[in-house]
Amino acid sequence: MKRPDTDEYFLKIAAVVAERSTCCRHNVGAVAVRGKHILSTGYNGAPAGFKDCLELGCLRNELGIPSGERHEICRAIHAEQNVVIQAALHGVSLEGSTIYATHTPCVLCAKILTNTRIKRYVSFGKYNDNAFIQLFKEAGIELDIKDKPSSRISYLG
Repeated sequence: MKRPDTDEYFLKIAAVVAERSTCCRHNVGAVAVRGKHILSTGYNGAPAGFKDCLELGCLRNELGIPSGERHEICRAIHAEQNVVIQAALHGVSLEGSTIYATHTPCVLCAKILTNTRIKRYVSFGKYNDNAFIQLFKEAGIELDIKDKPSSRISYLG
């Protein structure tokens, strides 16, 4: 048994955050980290206090909208949007941070993250929208796609 490296550690945390998701299609979690310290977390779901898709059903499924299209027809706020919102609510800058997420971002989230001046985005899953790649390149945001970490929690001792 080996000790997980930093990327695997924070990707596992993002996966646990994703368990809070209220989306019927994708459970997505995101963690903003700087200097090995968690700055904020976010998962995809309806705005706080609103009924969510687990309760009401998925509008996008009902309308037959494919993944990666027509983001505006959705109750959910994306995990990356929530990680930025939570940081803002608590007065935390994400500048220079790394976002660890269970999926790559949609182009809308990529634009938001670009404006927060993150330096790196690490994921193991792929969302059905690759428009973020060119945007991240232009912004100088490093992109790392890793293998999915084991869901098993292991202990050294």
